[in-house]
Amino acid sequence: MKLTALRKLTGRIELITGLHIGSGNTEMHIGGTDNPIIKNPVTGEPYIPGSSLKGKMRSLLEWELGVVGTTEGKPLGFGHLDRLPPDVDPARAKRLLKLFGGAPEGGDQNQALVEEIGPTRLAFWDASLCADWVAEMKARSLLLTETKMENMIDRIRGVAEHPRNTERVPAGARFEFALTLRVHDDEDLLADIYRGIRLVEYTGLGGSGSRGYGKLRFVELALDGAPVQDDYERLSLANVA
Repeated sequence: MKLTALRKLTGRIELITGLHIGSGNTEMHIGGTDNPIIKNPVTGEPYIPGSSLKGKMRSLLEWELGVVGTTEGKPLGFGHLDRLPPDVDPARAKRLLKLFGGAPEGGDQNQALVEEIGPTRLAFWDASLCADWVAEMKARSLLLTETKMENMIDRIRGVAEHPRNTERVPAGARFEFALTLRVHDDEDLLADIYRGIRLVEYTGLGGSGSRGYGKLRFVELALDGAPVQDDYERLSLANVA
């Protein structure tokens, strides 16, 4: 196995609805929100962790492939390949392991299989807010986040109960998107990557997706600086064979 190229896929993520990716902060602050979002500790600006993008894309591709039952909800690993359902394409399962990685399991792991899959191909970078969008918001004296109020309605009395607030990045915000791809032996895994991105567009990102949060789109995609938005639109809508 030989490393034949390192490729970089870049673009922008545009929010169609507000996005909430929680910070895990359990402290209560006077005047603060019940459910804050993750922010850069230096700039205070919200961002999308690369781990969130990777985890969502991987999960969706595994659901689409039909292996989640076999893995019992865990990420697809080397040990699952010998007990895939009959309707699952083993070649595609191996491609997912190539893209996202999979730790060998047990001391008797098939070394030939480990060598065939090789190292993880994808690296996702944290997506920071686009500088031009931040400048636009500051010029209009607008904040980079919003607080959305929610409550539960008593079905019998018709009154609101248990009010709560959630911090979000507002619709219209733009983030810089980037990932890098290791290419071994001139393999072509782009169709799987594009399909994963499309699935994220279909289902959204972050929390409260069932309540309309996290809908987004990927735009201005470029591979090594060359525009590939048309390729993405074509390949991401096709079946990944």
